Amino acid sequence: MAGQMSRRQLLGTLGGLGTGVLAAGFVPIAFAEAEAAETGPKRQWAMVIDLRKCDGCKACTKACQETHHLPESFEWIKVFEVHDKQGGSFFMPRPCFQCENAPCLKVCPVAATFKTNDGVVLVDQDRCIGCRMCMAACPYGARYFNYGDPPIASNPFQRPTPEFPVPQQKGTVGKCMFCVHRSANGELPACVDACGMKAIWIGDLVEDVATNGDETVRLSTFIKENDAFRYKEELGTGPRVYYIAGHGQLLDY
Repeated sequence: MAGQMSRRQLLGTLGGLGTGVLAAGFVPIAFAEAEAAETGPKRQWAMVIDLRKCDGCKACTKACQETHHLPESFEWIKVFEVHDKQGGSFFMPRPCFQCENAPCLKVCPVAATFKTNDGVVLVDQDRCIGCRMCMAACPYGARYFNYGDPPIASNPFQRPTPEFPVPQQKGTVGKCMFCVHRSANGELPACVDACGMKAIWIGDLVEDVATNGDETVRLSTFIKENDAFRYKEELGTGPRVYYIAGHGQLLDY
């Protein structure tokens, strides 16, 4: 199911399509949790990144930095160039993986790192003491420490919040938070919106739907048909970011 519509309408479809039926034999942790909950949360955010389409332009990184007023050294969604065993290479964007079994959450001594009802891991910088134990625990290197004063920035919410930590606070840890302040208003995350190749999809595991801003798909079917995988899944962290490397499937450009 694909079509042209506004960003707000696209995010609105996440609440209007109904829960999908999963492909037999493929039940990621988050899907299983969403089905098991009798009166669970309305959203369980996830992301899919199509490595076949990413051209390494870093528009996602720049959009994230502009949205959150980050210094250039802070790349909450960092684009790596990966070389494979055959001598080829591809680009791999790495946001925070919003792990279901998040190591960073377990080691925080003051509960500054916490998980919302929609599955997004946030940092309360008012509580953070800067011990950086969460940084050491994260197997993905997705956290950054504010050693200096952040860039001057205005905040429409009057003060920084875990959902929109702008400006960052010196002596605390920051990271990607799936732009939950934007999705709450029916907008796409900055990285999804900025990707010219439409390689990044934001999805809802409860409604089983995902969009990249141009297309809307059934999330579980999209993951299965494109052989999606989760990075370092063997660690048991339950990352909510899926990657598509592709095995000869056709691409529509």
